[in-house]
Amino acid sequence: MQKLLIIRFSALGDVAMLVPVVRELAEQYPDVQIRVLSQPFMRTLFEDIAPNVSFIGANVKAEYNGIGGLNKLYRQLKREHFTAVADMHDVLRSKYLRARFNLSGGISIAHIDKHRAGKHALTRENNKILVQQPTSFDNYREVLNKLGYKTTPKNQQVSREQIIYKTSSPFGGVRGGFGIAPFAAHKGKIYPLEKMREVVKMLVERGKHIYLFGAGKQELDILHDWQQSFGSEHITVVADIIQKNLKAEIELMSTLDAMLTMDSGNQHLAALSGTRIVSVWGATHPFAGFLAYGQSIDDVVQTDLPCRPCSIYGNKPCRFGDYRCLTSITPAQIVQKVLR
Repeated sequence: MQKLLIIRFSALGDVAMLVPVVRELAEQYPDVQIRVLSQPFMRTLFEDIAPNVSFIGANVKAEYNGIGGLNKLYRQLKREHFTAVADMHDVLRSKYLRARFNLSGGISIAHIDKHRAGKHALTRENNKILVQQPTSFDNYREVLNKLGYKTTPKNQQVSREQIIYKTSSPFGGVRGGFGIAPFAAHKGKIYPLEKMREVVKMLVERGKHIYLFGAGKQELDILHDWQQSFGSEHITVVADIIQKNLKAEIELMSTLDAMLTMDSGNQHLAALSGTRIVSVWGATHPFAGFLAYGQSIDDVVQTDLPCRPCSIYGNKPCRFGDYRCLTSITPAQIVQKVLR
């Protein structure tokens, strides 16, 4: 039996983007046993995808930290007798693990090409080359192709009937409303919160119920302030009804009319729900390859500026200091796109 190990630690969005590719692989190669290795809290993303997909959780910042921890992890993985290893991360931890597998011999190994040269040309300060880079989904499929698993994307849009996470009962079967996830990991990807508050106000005035996604005390303080301003009958703070449960959040997203997100992990979770997404982009750009699965560039809100994009991950400070890539977008532009 062929047994494939797929390695991807990293952030939530990157791992969520792996889900549809693993699903394609599982459907097209039902006789291959697929094991996904990632951080333990990612488990729910890969549950119930297919009978031949299972998950291995490894906390590489605690139990499996350092060389000693990675050696312990490798010894446990070796007992499973994998025939192939797909390194979808290509960082020190995954490089070390694949090196150990390589030394053991008899295993096919491939790793991701992140196409850094093209991304550098896209984000450099002068003489930018604004060309669509291979998406993360393309890069993941390329690794599988190297191992002999040639997958074909069967459905570029996840419909409500084909969502990975079937909506159960926690939300009473009520459909409708808009989800808004206003936060991201870096400032260069966050639409100014005072402007986002205006977006919320304008949608509420149009009779729309809003579900606000966010976690952490500072974020929740902001969301609860909006809720208090516009009324709990119009605003639901998702963390008040769902606590640290990715599957339940995706189920809730699947009931909504649309999701409004930044270039963030919530964009990719929403894509798994089958709900259409309007995404706001500032320092980053969809050309870098991180637009969510099955989503259209027509639903992207962004401003064309000579300085944009300046970053792949949004973590570089604005060289002008004003984040004009975001501040130049009006709340009305976003509302119009969402209502459309």
